[in-house]
Amino acid sequence: MGDTGTTWPAFEAEEPEFAALVRERFGQYTHHALATLRKDGSPRLSGIEADFRGGELWLGMMPNSRKALDLRRDPRFALLANPGGGTDMGGGDVRISGRAVEVTDPEKLDRYAAEAGAPQPFHLFRVEPTEVVRTWVDGEEIVFRSWAPGRPTRTLRRGNDDSPPREDT
Repeated sequence: MGDTGTTWPAFEAEEPEFAALVRERFGQYTHHALATLRKDGSPRLSGIEADFRGGELWLGMMPNSRKALDLRRDPRFALLANPGGGTDMGGGDVRISGRAVEVTDPEKLDRYAAEAGAPQPFHLFRVEPTEVVRTWVDGEEIVFRSWAPGRPTRTLRRGNDDSPPREDT
């Protein structure tokens, strides 16, 4: 479980409908955007393919890629589902933040490579989510649904005026 206190399967067990929607949203496109932290603490944004396999969310990377080296040094990341073309965002904006745990066991790497058809060598990281957020437009409101370990899932709505956001109950 690492430092986050959760895993992708734990999120799915706690919020199965939300997790299914997130998986579906990531499944609409192959390429997504990954934010990592450089050595100096500044952000790095890279393209990536996210893979839901065997009940987990995986991030695979070329050997010694900058993003892999970033995650080895500091495992914190944010992952944004490809928003797609146009302005409809294909079901909303979906983001996952968390910690990437590198898998180094040769047997696990071989098994993943065989199942995923991944060329070796590569870096493989298992995702431990610390926050999952979906943002979408509902009529005249923007809606934010968020989950984090140890707290209830929240849904906030905000209109185009200066009224404070309101929480769905």
